[in-house]
Amino acid sequence: MTPAKPAFPAPDHDHGRCTADALAHAEEVCEQRAQKFTPIRRQVLGALLSSHRPLGAYEVIDELAKSMPRPAPITVYRALDFLMANGLVHRIESRNAYLACAAHDHDATSAVAFLICERCGLVGEIPSASFAKDLNAAARSSGFAPKLSVVEITGVCTHCQKAA
Repeated sequence: MTPAKPAFPAPDHDHGRCTADALAHAEEVCEQRAQKFTPIRRQVLGALLSSHRPLGAYEVIDELAKSMPRPAPITVYRALDFLMANGLVHRIESRNAYLACAAHDHDATSAVAFLICERCGLVGEIPSASFAKDLNAAARSSGFAPKLSVVEITGVCTHCQKAA
């Protein structure tokens, strides 16, 4: 199982292009689903795209407050809920934080695996359909009805390994 692109962006990648592509993808998804990509939803996604690290809701608020009046927490949580429901943002359960989706070829209920670097805090996303199928089958054989599979793997990213 080889990912189509690296799980972690290169330190010198074109972050502006990365952000622009993700925002364009979000617009396309919302248009296809007849959903409104409102200014606050765009701004929340933009805040999450400001780095490849997961942000807590209040960190999103702090990021937004740099360029606009400080939004109410409920406003940000509603935007995050919308973005998650449309597969544009993921929640990193172990960090109680949110991450802009790096892969654009799955929906909100697809199996996702995250690689979480313990040194730098970056989070990579990799395809996980092959092993998620086995996990879901095991869950079903135990009488459990799985709805969403999220796998979080902690370790050290390639960039931090090279720097050590």
